Amino acid sequence: MRLALALLALLMTAPEETRAQVMTFEELDGWTEDDPRPALTAFLATCDMLKDPVWAPLCGLARDAGQSPESARAYFELFYRPVLVGTPPALFTGYYEPVLDGSLTRTARYRYPIYARPPELRDGMVYHSRSQIEAGAISGRGLEIAWLDDPVEVFFLHIQGSGRIRLTNGKTLRVGYGGKNGHAYRSVGQEMVRRGTHTPDQVSAQAIRSWVRSNPGPGHAMLDTNPSYVFFRRLPDLAADQGPIGAMGRSITGMRSIAIDPRYNPLGAPVWIEKDGRNPLRQVMIAQDTGGAIKGAQRADIFFGTGAEAGDAAGTVKDGGRMLLLLPIDLAYAMNPDG
Repeated sequence: MRLALALLALLMTAPEETRAQVMTFEELDGWTEDDPRPALTAFLATCDMLKDPVWAPLCGLARDAGQSPESARAYFELFYRPVLVGTPPALFTGYYEPVLDGSLTRTARYRYPIYARPPELRDGMVYHSRSQIEAGAISGRGLEIAWLDDPVEVFFLHIQGSGRIRLTNGKTLRVGYGGKNGHAYRSVGQEMVRRGTHTPDQVSAQAIRSWVRSNPGPGHAMLDTNPSYVFFRRLPDLAADQGPIGAMGRSITGMRSIAIDPRYNPLGAPVWIEKDGRNPLRQVMIAQDTGGAIKGAQRADIFFGTGAEAGDAAGTVKDGGRMLLLLPIDLAYAMNPDG
């Protein structure tokens, strides 16, 4: 049971705030109100990639568990236990797949490139910074995948990690994460707060967009305070009704997939989230993605879906609450023998 041993080893050496506590489903707020069937569908999309033998029979049983909300809940109640890792409050944010306008060739309108990963860039290597790349460090080498008409949207495409580009020829180009430049991610929102342009409650994706566009010189310099830079790859075989590709190499599902820190939450595992805030959520999600800013046991980025409406919803999320892993019973108690 490789996953069990890996998680157990991590938690035995982790500080007290990241130890595991096994709980009951009765202790989950809103458990009986959620319909877990969409989560089971998302779970089955990557279930075959869970290599630990403990998951194989559960994947098979999940295929027959989605007949009703009650049978889906019963599946989890019979074979899983909620495990709280770390100390709430959690931090929930949101992300989405933008739909942008672009061109395969540079024009007067479309002049801001997105790049493929340079062949000399190796994993773990620290490469040119964002400001250096924006200044032309790798331009003219044939690495340009497409050209967009808005540098601010290019920046946010990097943050989201995937997108759809409506081309001038009427076709749509899907792009996904292809690598990064090795620099640590720095939050532009936190930098704006530090410099006094905004208070913490004012910072959102929409607020950043608006401020940069209203202050183009200082605004683009502000974006460059995040030295991390994302490279992309074309996704030619992805159907229009499928979500972008997550960290497991499969499409993710709007409002049922989350990005997590895999040091604490195994990729592919179900997760119960209790997100507070203006639009609270109480539902089963599947940990199918990761992100440079997603660090810690109680940290998740919720995938809201594709397009402007999903972007509006995702861009304002910065909420507390808590999240619990839903783990097979033996694995749950192996993580906390005294729980």
